[in-house]
Amino acid sequence: MSMCMNLLNNSNDTGTIFLLEGPCWGSLGLTLMLVLCYALVLVLGLLGNILLICIIARQQDRRNVTSIFIANLSVSDILICVFCLPFTVSSMLMDRWVFGAVLCRLTPYIQCMSITVSVLSLVLIALERHQLVLHPSGWKPSPVHAYSALLGVWLLAAVTAIPFLAFQVLSSTPYNELPPPLCQLQACHEEWPTPETRRAYSSALLVCQYFGPLLLILLCYLRIFLRLRLRRQLLERRHSRSRAEERRAVAHSKQVSIMLVTLVTAFGVCWLPLNVFNAVADWHEDALPICQHDLLFSFCHILAMSSTCVNPIVYGFLNTNFRSEVRSTLLHCRCRPPEGDYHNFPLSVLPTHMSRTSLRTNCRNHSVC
Repeated sequence: MSMCMNLLNNSNDTGTIFLLEGPCWGSLGLTLMLVLCYALVLVLGLLGNILLICIIARQQDRRNVTSIFIANLSVSDILICVFCLPFTVSSMLMDRWVFGAVLCRLTPYIQCMSITVSVLSLVLIALERHQLVLHPSGWKPSPVHAYSALLGVWLLAAVTAIPFLAFQVLSSTPYNELPPPLCQLQACHEEWPTPETRRAYSSALLVCQYFGPLLLILLCYLRIFLRLRLRRQLLERRHSRSRAEERRAVAHSKQVSIMLVTLVTAFGVCWLPLNVFNAVADWHEDALPICQHDLLFSFCHILAMSSTCVNPIVYGFLNTNFRSEVRSTLLHCRCRPPEGDYHNFPLSVLPTHMSRTSLRTNCRNHSVC
């Protein structure tokens, strides 16, 4: 079911259970490899996002709108790591639910809500950068506007995920046809009024959580890319600037363009396989191989969850100022840039007039983005 399908249920509509003890699962080495991959994504996702939040929290005097959005993105990614990875891998390996009825309803709800918040946070970051780059002298959102937008995002995500609270149940129905004692096992699965209702909801999630945001993000960053290229061409025609300044400005423009391509590619590639898998499972489940069902799902799911590791790298560690703050935090030292040391301003505050592209900064006041 789109990006927040019931990740905890490995049974299909016919009641077939893909048990770990069955001949389809594969070797113990494959199981260990999947567990290690999930553990690696969990650790990297948590560490990267926690570090990003800590660095942003230090910037009390320079906190801007993009920093607020990125911090919110990290919070949602942390929730994804905590509520998606451990519960999914444990349920997949045991093919049963052992965490009780309350978590059976609550876990998929938080999964869906956190994924929606994460995706919409990426959209807000793209919109804010689009406004600042293409209309630097126009309206600029304030931190108050940012917090109001995030409140709306969380409320929208909470409402969107309500069907998981309504239709998620804990029962032994999927195991009824199995011999004792397997028939007494319980599974956390969805019970919709009709298959058509489930497909309509999953299709709506597919549009709202993937295709719609991806199209909007791509459009925003494409317009930013075109504006930066035009700006670079104007710089190359200006003879009043020194060659060193021109090369520095052109290099910065290329670096930002590469980052824009990375942002769109990372989002599209990470979430595409899982969305395709879920769409096929909703509309034509017979096309999925029975024996490789769990293995194929695991591959798609791990790739989607790896976005929690990619986001801190793309939105934080690729930023020069953020890397300076990381070094300052880890080494517990005060850095004083020498006279004449310059850092390129980040994309979120990239001005129209290139005369302001390089400003002298103090390392205690580095902006995260």
